[in-house]
Amino acid sequence: MTVDPERRAALVDHAHRVIKHGSHSFSAASRLFDEETRERAWLLYAWCRQCDDIADNQVMGGELGDQSDLEQRLALIRSLTDKAFAGEPTGDPSFDALGVVSRECGLTRAMAEDVIAGFALDADDWRPRTKADMMRYCYHVAGAVGVMMAVVMGVDPRDQDTLDRACDLGLAFQLSNIARDIVEDDAAGRCYLPAMWLVEQDIEPGQHTKPHHREELAEMAARLVHLVEKHEAAARVGAARLPFRSRWAVLSAARIYGAIGRKVRARGTEAWNSRTYVPRWEKAWHGARAFLSAAINREKPPADPITWGIADFRPNSATPSKA
Repeated sequence: MTVDPERRAALVDHAHRVIKHGSHSFSAASRLFDEETRERAWLLYAWCRQCDDIADNQVMGGELGDQSDLEQRLALIRSLTDKAFAGEPTGDPSFDALGVVSRECGLTRAMAEDVIAGFALDADDWRPRTKADMMRYCYHVAGAVGVMMAVVMGVDPRDQDTLDRACDLGLAFQLSNIARDIVEDDAAGRCYLPAMWLVEQDIEPGQHTKPHHREELAEMAARLVHLVEKHEAAARVGAARLPFRSRWAVLSAARIYGAIGRKVRARGTEAWNSRTYVPRWEKAWHGARAFLSAAINREKPPADPITWGIADFRPNSATPSKA
């Protein structure tokens, strides 16, 4: 099924406005793509943003709304997503955008469902008990998006190894976010640190952000950043297989989000006194270094062999987690 060029252009324009408002970082990173990939990335982002807003009952990532009708909102997301994959009008430009990009790139309904499962976890006030639980969450809310983005960038949906490495990039992103936003998340009533980590540190439930626990919090953040670097390194292996401009964009994003995590670690107990961020000049520096890395295309593999993949982070996987 083909889409009218004018309708597609209108959806791309809508998606561009969404990403500019919703994420300055992703909007800036998308400029590194070629025009076709850039537009498709915008279309996918618009769907992700709208799903997130519906799941959290909010507008463009704003204040959380009433969470009492979670099941109905998730049912709406799934219903509109089904229509989008069927090529039917959804009445929502962000879901229509998914319909367009899915037909152009070969995205599957199963890929979309993995992302939706992450919205369900977030909206249901889910808390991780173990590291494996935390990684499962990171997979659904970011790793699965990385998989869809890889397909948007031209990766064959059957190329499981490259999709595994795209998942690593999403995992690194989300782990950096968790480390940076521990106190901010706590203020919103959420905690993504494994409960077992808190137990190991002898921290009372709900008390991990109190001033007298900042040393322990810094230690847990350092554990998160170690995971960031592990998955960041693995993601670079997959990036080597992408076209030059997509490789440049991925390596830039990996460096920037890795820098966020490393800044959190370096700030230690002061990491949450103010928001940790990467200034524009430093983003430009990381982008320039990524350009050289993309041109040379000889990224170093992780120090340890890569023995994990998407299957290790999905719930109820038959394969025990090796990550």
